[in-house]
Amino acid sequence: MNLQISNLSKTYHNGVQALKNVSLDIPAGMFGLLGPNGAGKSSLMRTLATLQQADSGTVTLGDIDVLNEKEKVRKILGYLPQEFGVYPKISSYNMLDHIATLKGVSNKAERKDLVESLLNKTNLWQFRNKSLGSYSGGMKQRFGIAQALIGNPKLIIVDEPTAGLDPAERVRFHNLLSEIGENTIIILSTHIVEDISNLCSSMAIICLGEVVIKGNPITLTEAVKGRIWEKTIEKADLVNYQKELQVISTYLKSGQTVIHVLSDNQPDLSFKPSVANLEDVYFSEITTRMEAMPV
Repeated sequence: MNLQISNLSKTYHNGVQALKNVSLDIPAGMFGLLGPNGAGKSSLMRTLATLQQADSGTVTLGDIDVLNEKEKVRKILGYLPQEFGVYPKISSYNMLDHIATLKGVSNKAERKDLVESLLNKTNLWQFRNKSLGSYSGGMKQRFGIAQALIGNPKLIIVDEPTAGLDPAERVRFHNLLSEIGENTIIILSTHIVEDISNLCSSMAIICLGEVVIKGNPITLTEAVKGRIWEKTIEKADLVNYQKELQVISTYLKSGQTVIHVLSDNQPDLSFKPSVANLEDVYFSEITTRMEAMPV
């Protein structure tokens, strides 16, 4: 079962065009979605999750028309938005049991096994009888992950799923996604480029409502191999380098400013080659697109 998105567009009432003819073919497995704030990622995910209507285009999930058969989609959908509310006075066990009932898990014994399994997988078993209102931010995030996995979903959409999780919990969640991703379409939207590089076999970068690049993370990284150069500079000199070279990113290292430059040739002998990674691909695409915007 593939998720096929064709020429999907959405403009809000304030005139902002959030999606511009977005087309993607997403197979089973982990699919990464990268983009800056306001790129259109959340608009795309809300549309796929049947929470808003597109202006034009088509989306099919197997033989389901996602835009016009919303109830069918919701039966096989797991969704974890970046921000979500909880009923503060209900325990996680009872809430998951209720959601499972709504998802059609009518057999009590089956529902019990499912809820207990999810609580264990998300490391919440010992807190199962505590009210959700008493949960920390990380615990609420784990609960959100658990509810998204109810009902054996065929499509799972997660937006910044590891926000608020400590390193051990993040690894546990990655392992969980990897386990279920073999026969499930999982769309992972995150700002953590390393997560996409480690987990996803295919991905897309969205900027200003458009898909600017898509493919396999390893293949995309190979395309900039040998073209990334770095140099430690004085912060005051950054503007001059930006005028003369394609500076795609800057970061601090031991209190000093380091720049990454995209160039087919070594800019000068003061630059040294840098091992290209997916972050370089991301910044090269985003920087190029932003610089091309009319002022």
